Amino acid sequence: MALVAGVDSSTQSCKVVIRDADTGELVRQGSAQHPPGTEVHPDAWWTALQEAIAAAGGLDDVAAVSVAGQQHGMVCLDADGGVVRPALLWNDTRSAPAAAALVEERGAQWWAETTGTVPVASLTATKLRWLADNEPENAARTAAVCLPHDWLSWRLAGYGPGSGEDGLRALATDRSDASGTGYWAPSTGYLADVLESTLGHVPILPEVLGPLEFRKTPDGLLIGAGCGDNAGAGLGVGAAEGDVVVSVGTSGTVFAVAESPTSDSTGLVAGFADATGNYLPLVCTLNATLVLDATARLLGVNHEDFARLALQAPPGAEGLTLVPYFSGERTPNLPDATGSLHGLTLQNYTPANVARAAVEGVACSLADGLKALTDVGVVARRIIFVGGGARSEALRLSVGAVFGLPVSVPEPGEYVADGAARQAAGALTGALPAWRTTGVELADIEPTPEVLGRYRERAATA
Repeated sequence: MALVAGVDSSTQSCKVVIRDADTGELVRQGSAQHPPGTEVHPDAWWTALQEAIAAAGGLDDVAAVSVAGQQHGMVCLDADGGVVRPALLWNDTRSAPAAAALVEERGAQWWAETTGTVPVASLTATKLRWLADNEPENAARTAAVCLPHDWLSWRLAGYGPGSGEDGLRALATDRSDASGTGYWAPSTGYLADVLESTLGHVPILPEVLGPLEFRKTPDGLLIGAGCGDNAGAGLGVGAAEGDVVVSVGTSGTVFAVAESPTSDSTGLVAGFADATGNYLPLVCTLNATLVLDATARLLGVNHEDFARLALQAPPGAEGLTLVPYFSGERTPNLPDATGSLHGLTLQNYTPANVARAAVEGVACSLADGLKALTDVGVVARRIIFVGGGARSEALRLSVGAVFGLPVSVPEPGEYVADGAARQAAGALTGALPAWRTTGVELADIEPTPEVLGRYRERAATA
């Protein structure tokens, strides 16, 4: 039995799963925490990876490993392979003015057509501009730039401080993570002019490997190309063309597998690549389970009772509509908006209707994400519903009713790490294995277009 390992190095933690390469059966797993903050030294990720590998029983019997990681993080290396400064993570917003400047300089249409994504503060290119503007000495010292998953794969391959230029040229990445930098285009590769206008020079950059390409360590361990976390999740749940993955946690993410690249000059849809050679257009909403948590606290109930309470009310909550922009919103782009409750009457102002309105508000907000995808040509046939919110029956049913599509809910798991393990198995065998994914199909949910229509009318005034 050949074993493969998949790593999920996320913002919060590092998780390692070890699976049978042929069947996908889970053999063992481990995890370790990352430090908090939006600026983290990469050494902390390496320490957590070692702890997670040890907790998973080590890699001595593993034939291949692949790393999926949080996207966009700026890892700068000096000429010797040392880290120049702590990495700025995707959620570090100090580069927002730099993002605005980049859009103004070239125009949103140029960015959308060239890279697939209009710059926002999360993209690596904006962080490089911030570095050049605010820490010019560190920018000048930067000989190579890579991403979190690239750096961890490089360290697993035996490189690190002291590796020199030869070591820096061994850096590797994949299409999915490169597509989130802002300085890589699917059609042409790295964009030297963008790097010149951000960092001030063109550093050594990771080679972009194909989905099943790999590097090999002297002791024979295969290290796959790796991928960004959303691409890893898509692999982990077995998403294919026509599938839309809806991941609901603190925020909501809606992404699809598409054969062709997308372009959206509004900036709502990020035109990423996936980990198979296709594309992964993605939309993010800011408000998801935190809205449900806040409403449950208001009603004085726990999560289970909140879901039951919501299902006691009829679809549409008897005319009550919650627009859940509690933290502003990203899709649509309304950073200064607030939440609002519409349609109150003496008859419908009940705990059950308030709970139902909160659930449907989150579902409708996610449906706006789907509309942004379909507006750029994405074909949606099925929803794959994952994340903490997928455990709520009320939200599962509301998503199916509002979207008007079949919903599949996979068994809870480490989808990102599982996707990385599946990629590692593909590197080992030459083809992605068809591991069985289990899920609950909810195909017979009655659509409620009137709920979404009323929501959109009221959200338009936010």
